[in-house]
Amino acid sequence: MSRSFVRFAAAMALALGLAAGAVAQTAAPASTAAPTPAAAPAAAQQPAAPPGASTLPGYLQQSNGERAKVQPGNNAPMWRQLKEQAGFSSLPNPEAGVLIQPQTAYPGSAFTSAGEAWRQTRNLLLIPVGGWLLILAALGIAAFYLLRGKIKLQHKPTGRKIERFTPFERFMHWALAISFVVLAVSGIVMMFGKFFLLPVLGSALFGWLTYGLKTLHNFIGPLFAISLVIVLLTFVRDNLPSKSDLAWLAKGGGLFGGGEVPSARFNAGEKIWFWVGVLVFGLVAVGSGLVLDKLVPNLAYARGTMQVAEIVHAVSTILLMAMAFGHIYIGSIGTEGALDGMRTGYVDESWARQHHALWLDDIQSGKIPAQRSGPKAQAPLPVVKPKA
Repeated sequence: MSRSFVRFAAAMALALGLAAGAVAQTAAPASTAAPTPAAAPAAAQQPAAPPGASTLPGYLQQSNGERAKVQPGNNAPMWRQLKEQAGFSSLPNPEAGVLIQPQTAYPGSAFTSAGEAWRQTRNLLLIPVGGWLLILAALGIAAFYLLRGKIKLQHKPTGRKIERFTPFERFMHWALAISFVVLAVSGIVMMFGKFFLLPVLGSALFGWLTYGLKTLHNFIGPLFAISLVIVLLTFVRDNLPSKSDLAWLAKGGGLFGGGEVPSARFNAGEKIWFWVGVLVFGLVAVGSGLVLDKLVPNLAYARGTMQVAEIVHAVSTILLMAMAFGHIYIGSIGTEGALDGMRTGYVDESWARQHHALWLDDIQSGKIPAQRSGPKAQAPLPVVKPKA
């Protein structure tokens, strides 16, 4: 008899023995597993555990063999051991040799690991609250449009044009606006798309779509960052606060009736958008996005760093988008003639008198040229009273 046959027979006998033991344990009567009513008081009168004994629950004191019998398929011990071990990797990353993020105790919190805290914060707080914030912002603008309607010109156009934005200012604004729209759409799909696109497109097409949008998002982000900085430096002078801003805010800019309050080149609402939306939320979104793109030099890109950056990035971009809805509405369909200033660079004198009277006064007095680009500036506009 060959050795291979002997080994095969021994293996088969071992397998049959294990199977027979499992069948016998399964076929045991229920009365042997369940304690009798008389045994319950005796179990309650057992002495307390001696000092130094383990206070862990019974399921944590079980060995791997015992757990495999009473809890088949429970791999908690394996994962617990993996969390406590770290290997070696030549990759230049402080956590390259760590397979699973270590557990961290959070006092007063139910979270036992930073990864779980990040996941719960994103899924149970950011996604529902951020999603409803964007929906309410859009619904609020729609309701305002239905109740208030478009802000129309009160006087007929005079035909005299004033350069509101130079070609350079318009180019940088459109570069910032287009990159923002691409980032906003791709970000919304990646964060909320599984709720409204996944059921329609299916998992395969939705997976390819989100992968493509994520790649586009990562490459458009640096372009948005550069455009944002240039726009901030370009318009910072005309967005400095002034006394006239208080009167504009006190009357709500005349958006709800009562006539508009005279303002400079940019009113108080536009200045709030500039300082809060573009500067604060924009720069925070750019900084956290550069961390997620791993474009910040000399930064240790650990798991915790990336998790915090993702939370900060999501919060800042959601707030930025909510404010941008109002800015886009007022600068397009909400105000008659407002889009002409950014599309062609010029606005009519009647539009300037109605929305930015102080700016028009400076132009007519010669403090500001009516045309700031081209070979030479245009002469000051004559002071003409508007006709109804």
